[in-house]
Amino acid sequence: MSVRARREQEKQERRESILDAAERVFFGKGIERSTMDDIAREAQLSRGLLYVYFRDKVAMLEAIMLRAAENLRCRFRELAASELTGGEQINAMGRAYYDFSLAQPDYFDLLTRAASEWPTLADGNDDTPLEVCSSEIMDIMTATIRRGLADGSLDPQRVNDPEQTAMYLRGALHGVIMLTRQPPSPSLPTGQSPADLVRYTLDMLGASLRRIPANG
Repeated sequence: MSVRARREQEKQERRESILDAAERVFFGKGIERSTMDDIAREAQLSRGLLYVYFRDKVAMLEAIMLRAAENLRCRFRELAASELTGGEQINAMGRAYYDFSLAQPDYFDLLTRAASEWPTLADGNDDTPLEVCSSEIMDIMTATIRRGLADGSLDPQRVNDPEQTAMYLRGALHGVIMLTRQPPSPSLPTGQSPADLVRYTLDMLGASLRRIPANG
């Protein structure tokens, strides 16, 4: 490895280490209450060195949001490359989204926050890494729905617009997942868990898209 390549690798490793520290501070203390001094102490670096890698706390937050989006994108890419039908893939993506909310709750919350705050953070720039990654996630879902229409696992009479359908599916499931993350709700049927509600939601969403057999 050349000296230049080694320096670039060390720089990238330090950048990731700073983000690791920022995650611990943000997720432990809260984003609004966290300061650059807090992150510098956690990373065991000078505050001045942090500014060599990130212009401010918002830049760190954007980078961690990108980490969260890349985590979800990897899950969807893997499913899109599977041998399942399009209908099965889109259902599996719904389960993967719920699993993501359980396994990475802080990342899930960040993506929820990004959805509402990103137009302000991005400052009108649609070509940022986070925007590109988020768009690809929706593109994967849209392509999967088109695959389901092509292989017959989804009904073209029920899916007029694959892109809008992808947005509808993610929005509907996201809303239900957010509901399950609230304190125990008396509206849930007796004996039903949040996971039961999510499974029911996935079944209902899937049923609304699937082709009905001719004899059915």
